[in-house]
Amino acid sequence: MPKLNDGLISVKEALSKVLSAFLPLNAEELSIADALGRVLASDVASRITQPPASVSAMDGYAVRSDDVTAVPVKLTQIGEASAGSGFIGVIRKGETVRIFTGAPLPDGADSVVIQEDTSNDGIQITVHEMSQSGRHVRPKGLDFSKEEVLLKAGTRLNSRHIALVSAMNVPWVTVRRKPRVAILSNGNELVLPGEPIGPDQIISSNNLGLIAFVAAAGGIGINLGIAKDDPNSIRQKIKGVEGADMLVTIGGASVGDYDLIKSVLSGEGLDISFSRVAMRPGKPLIFGKIFEKPVLGLPGNPVSAGVTATLFLKPAIDLMLGLVQGKELQETAKLGRDLEKNDRRQDYLRSSLSLDDNGELLATPFEKQDSSMLALFTQADCLAVRAPYAPAAKKGERVQIIRLDPDA
Repeated sequence: MPKLNDGLISVKEALSKVLSAFLPLNAEELSIADALGRVLASDVASRITQPPASVSAMDGYAVRSDDVTAVPVKLTQIGEASAGSGFIGVIRKGETVRIFTGAPLPDGADSVVIQEDTSNDGIQITVHEMSQSGRHVRPKGLDFSKEEVLLKAGTRLNSRHIALVSAMNVPWVTVRRKPRVAILSNGNELVLPGEPIGPDQIISSNNLGLIAFVAAAGGIGINLGIAKDDPNSIRQKIKGVEGADMLVTIGGASVGDYDLIKSVLSGEGLDISFSRVAMRPGKPLIFGKIFEKPVLGLPGNPVSAGVTATLFLKPAIDLMLGLVQGKELQETAKLGRDLEKNDRRQDYLRSSLSLDDNGELLATPFEKQDSSMLALFTQADCLAVRAPYAPAAKKGERVQIIRLDPDA
């Protein structure tokens, strides 16, 4: 592969530089009722054994299995056991206890006969089916045991995790603090949704979109607003980065006369790690530090901003949350159409996903790949990755894909 020049670095090198600037954030204690979507900072062990005792799995009769080896057989009912109200006493030879699902198994019993396999004449219970020891019984600790670690640090809690932690009798969990990401848009042409639009202006979509992206990734987006193409406006706006964990700028990262982000932030002490990446879309991508905080400068085109956020911002947030990096396996799919050979930039083609006639995953890159086409980007399911100088590819060949989070 020819060596990159003109200040371009590879996507792999750029991502390595970005991730080297972040560490997992400090932890905080949170009620399990408020922990949905949060990432555990420490392992969670159960405080109880579940079930705490052997219990019935069915409605029926608790019996000694030795009493029902030959059927039919008549047994004398000596009591009743229900969930929350167990039978106090011991079942002896020829005796049984009416039992309901979830009730603790009485002493002396080792099996449950379901009620459908019995009959009741008002005095005695007739058992019509044999039952082996342990039948229809959930033994003590079937689900989990006291002090057993059931959830590891780095787990993002979903609704099932919340239910499990609750069942473990754990009311509080230790989670990573949410990353605070300050987001600044730049451009004279930008106006907020609903504002009057001048003849040379467009609606600003990136800042609100990226705030939602950060929230979906588990962080908190801080909207610093829109800075004009004026150094003083930019300097004033970036003061809002105080209290944030990182700064993300949108637009103004290229080399035009009105692309001021790089020059103004450099004047404020920005230490630039890189400013050009061999990728499409997203070549003018800035990364460095300002005010001792990482700063990621995204391109202004909506698709370029979305793709670079997926490739660089999301992994940075994951790392701050303590999520394992590189955990995802590289996924491939069959190409849904022919592709021409690629140039020196790594290409990320917006694509739809479907299944072919054999049930195999099919990625079909859109015919139009313009980085301004936000409507088309929202229809994409994934990015098809084309390495630099990749040769022409035919329909049906394998291609690496990066799925786009449907919630981001």
